[in-house]
Amino acid sequence: MKSRLEHWQSAWDDNPEAKSWVQPRPNLSLAMIDACGLDKDAAILDMGGGASTLVDHLLAAGHTNLTVADISRNALNLAQSRLGAAADQVKWVQADACQWQPEQTFDLWHDRAVFHFLIEAKDRAAYRQRLADAVPSGGHLVMATFALDGPQKCSGLPIVQYDAAGLAAEIGADFSQTEAASENHLTPGGATQKFQYCRFRRN
Repeated sequence: MKSRLEHWQSAWDDNPEAKSWVQPRPNLSLAMIDACGLDKDAAILDMGGGASTLVDHLLAAGHTNLTVADISRNALNLAQSRLGAAADQVKWVQADACQWQPEQTFDLWHDRAVFHFLIEAKDRAAYRQRLADAVPSGGHLVMATFALDGPQKCSGLPIVQYDAAGLAAEIGADFSQTEAASENHLTPGGATQKFQYCRFRRN
């Protein structure tokens, strides 16, 4: 059985535009980030950002303190290649979200790619500890997972489905939910995947 690292290195080995989770423009993520009212130099982390285009749009919007973390070096390389010289404006971190030791805090932690893959309670607890360490009081969390009526697997792996109440309960009392919305994501192959998005503020 492949390790988590081996799986995601392989998953991002080729043809990134065809991956089911790819979004040309992550509109709902961008809207929720904008709703946080952050300064342009606020520290923003895209956890599991991989080859996502979120960083492209945040740079275009004038954000200057961006970090993209992903377990897959292949995914990060794809994003850096796409951005070209602009990649130098971003911090790139290869890290497992359940093991990473952040060297800084973040005003906003965004995750559309990691949390719903954490099917074991110990992994979710480890992830929450990283959140607690990296997001100070007043900071923000924007998280998207597969919805209760969304896919049961992604990239061949089982996932955990959430609604807004279930995600708030899992994230815990240190964060207050300030917004929730659903999204019907159209995959590059033309299928529809239902996502649950939530925005939180650290107490």
